Amino acid sequence: MKKNNAVSWLMNYGIILILVMLVIGFSFATANFMKFSTIFTILKQVSIIGIISVGMTYVMLTSGIDLSVGSIAGVSAVTAAILMLHGVPILPTCIIVLLIASIYGMISGFFITYFNIPALIVTLGVMTSLRGLAFIVTNGMPVFGFNDSFGNFANSTLGLIPYPVLLAAIVFIAAYVSLEKTALGRYFYGVGGNEEASRLSGVNVVRIKYFAYAISGFLSGLAGLVLLSRTNSGQPAAGMGYEMDAITAVVLAGVNIMGGEGRVGMVVIGVLIMGVLGTGMIMCNINDYVQQFVKGLVLISAVAFSAYSKRVRARMINK
Repeated sequence: MKKNNAVSWLMNYGIILILVMLVIGFSFATANFMKFSTIFTILKQVSIIGIISVGMTYVMLTSGIDLSVGSIAGVSAVTAAILMLHGVPILPTCIIVLLIASIYGMISGFFITYFNIPALIVTLGVMTSLRGLAFIVTNGMPVFGFNDSFGNFANSTLGLIPYPVLLAAIVFIAAYVSLEKTALGRYFYGVGGNEEASRLSGVNVVRIKYFAYAISGFLSGLAGLVLLSRTNSGQPAAGMGYEMDAITAVVLAGVNIMGGEGRVGMVVIGVLIMGVLGTGMIMCNINDYVQQFVKGLVLISAVAFSAYSKRVRARMINK
C-alpha cells in the first residue's frame, strides 16, 4: 500500500522534483543563476509561454492540440503594431486584436468539429497561413514607431513583480477557477475523457470544443500583445517555436495528450521547468542547436512518461 502511495505521488508530483533538481544543477553550474535578477528574468520570459500554455491546456483537455498558437501570437503583435501606427488608441487596439485572435481559434474549432478534420492538420494549416499573412502585411519587415507608452507595461512592476508575471498569474488563477470549480470546467474534462458519453448526457460537445479553441486563440493574442510590449516592434517571425514550448510544458505538467486528465495548477511547474531549462542553458553558454535538441528530448520524454504513467495507474486500479 505504501509503495502504491509513493508511486502515485511520484506520478502526480514528480515534476516538482525535476524543477528542484534543475534549479540545484544550474546553481552549481553557474554562480549567477540564483540571483534575483536571473529569477525575475526567468519569470518575465515564461510569462508569455505561460499564458499560451493555459490556452493549450483547455484544448488538450478536450483531446485536441493547437499548433497555431505561436503564429497567432506573432500575427497579433503585428496587427496591434499596425493599428497603433495608424493612430488607433491602445485600449481599442487590444480589444480588436483579442477579438481577431479569438476568431482565429474559432476557425480551427469550426474545421475540426464540422468537417471532422484532425486538429493536428487544421492547426498546422492555420499556423502556416497566419505566419505567411504576418510576412505579407509587413513585407517581412518589423513594424515600429508606434506609441512608446505601450512598452511601459512589459517594463513596469507592481512592487517587485513585473506586470507580465502578474498578468500570467491572473490567467492561471482564472483558468484554475473555471476548470476546477465550475460545471463548465467539468465539461472540458468530460469531452476529453469520453466524448460520446458527454454528448449523451446533454453536453454540447461542439460548443465546448469551439470554446476551447477560442480561449486558446484569445490567450495567444494576449501573449502576442505582451510580446509586442516587450520588444516594442511587431516582428513577423515573432512567436516561432512557442507552440512546442507550450505543448512540452503542458505535457510535462501531466495533462494527458488523449484528453480528460490534468490540472492547470501543475502547468505552472511545467512552464517554470521550460524557463529554467532555457535560461540555464543560455547561462552555461550552450548553443541554440543543442538547446533545440534538448527541448525535443524533453518533449519526447514527457509524452513517453505520460503514456507510461497512464498504464501504471490502470494497473494500480485493477489490483
